Amino acid sequence: MVVAKVIENTDTSTLDKFVRKAVSDKVGLVATDEHSGYRLVKAIILPHEVINHSSGEYVRGKVHTNSIENFWSLLKRGVIGTYRKVSKDYLPLYMNEFSNRFNNREDPQRIRGFDWIVQ
Repeated sequence: MVVAKVIENTDTSTLDKFVRKAVSDKVGLVATDEHSGYRLVKAIILPHEVINHSSGEYVRGKVHTNSIENFWSLLKRGVIGTYRKVSKDYLPLYMNEFSNRFNNREDPQRIRGFDWIVQ
């Protein structure tokens, strides 16, 4: 599940507050890249593994960041390809829309385009 929120910066304090608020303490694994802002994740008592992209590492067993990178790719393509420009005021709404789409992408009851009309 993706939880996306607009934050002002990516310093350790800001990311730590976001992770504490967004991630359940029952989660099995938090996988991040090597950004220094995530250094307190283990201190929150969450299972935390780091993928070191700068040394060419992209997956280590079941540890990867591919899912969240897929989400960011879809969000960026949606903004650039569909909406073309998004103001800071409305960015949280777009992030909510794309989070909902991503989190429900495999739900067979979700309406996809207009194919429901022909059924």
